[in-house]
Amino acid sequence: MKPKFFILLIFLFLIIDANAQCAMCRAVLESGEDQSAAEGINDGIMFLMAVPYILVATIGYIIYRKYNKPNKTESTD
Repeated sequence: MKPKFFILLIFLFLIIDANAQCAMCRAVLESGEDQSAAEGINDGIMFLMAVPYILVATIGYIIYRKYNKPNKTESTD
């Protein structure tokens, strides 16, 4: 098999935990006093996650329509 495949398998099976929050977000969420701030951050994450999927789906649909148009042939009767 190819070495790239083995490298991909190694990366897939050796997942390392990472703290992906900035210091300020982490401090707000760990304080536990104001849960509305945590809900706001979660809503922001969902919004930021949805936008790229919507853009990719739109571009994919446009490309699909472009390549799967029925060919209009002129009939000369």
